[in-house]
Amino acid sequence: MSLQRRMVAGGFWMATAASLVAALAILLFVTPNEESMGPIQKVFYIHLPMAINTFVACLVVFAASVGYLVQRQTWWDDLGVAAAKVAVLLATGVLATGMLWGKCAWGAWWSWTPRLTFSLMLWLLYVVYLMMRASVESPQRRAVVSAVYGVIAFLDVPLVWLSARLIPDPVHPASITLGEWSMKLTLGLWFVPVTLLTVGLIGWRYSLNRWQRQAVMDAEAADSPEPHGAARNLV
Repeated sequence: MSLQRRMVAGGFWMATAASLVAALAILLFVTPNEESMGPIQKVFYIHLPMAINTFVACLVVFAASVGYLVQRQTWWDDLGVAAAKVAVLLATGVLATGMLWGKCAWGAWWSWTPRLTFSLMLWLLYVVYLMMRASVESPQRRAVVSAVYGVIAFLDVPLVWLSARLIPDPVHPASITLGEWSMKLTLGLWFVPVTLLTVGLIGWRYSLNRWQRQAVMDAEAADSPEPHGAARNLV
């Protein structure tokens, strides 16, 4: 990585850390407690941005999958798997914060409502995506199978979204009313660090995937009996 790119990356992560600290400070010391649920309601300000960014990561997997099926270029595959790993990480956070919030506010860790069931399915779909990749040895076949699966897995995203808004949930509310300006400010601020983390982690994993793929190609070229023995550039 060049010095300029290192400086840009360093600035990005510093901005991400600063926004995270600021959002956390406002959450703890400025945002008031919700009257009926108390302090546990503050989990909502983290839970919702993580849920939205989970959808964003899944959308990146979908776009990368379509891109690979159309163009058959390896960078699409590397982007897809990078976004899938971030989607699993975010979905895990969504489930964990949701269960904690539900237990403290309504006395139930889990209920098999459509909203929670589709959310769990989303997490499972992308966990299976990563497990499936590890089981396919051929890079070309792995990329094709992953791309087809990535398109199909995305179908659960609108199901999660619609179930949270159209199907009544006896345990969890359909929406949270943010009456005070500080509550709305807190929610808006938390979208900044969570979104930056999502973008940064996808970019970091993508760069690592490209570096690993190039390293494999260089190793194969070094072992090749061909006289030129140089690895081709990634496409």
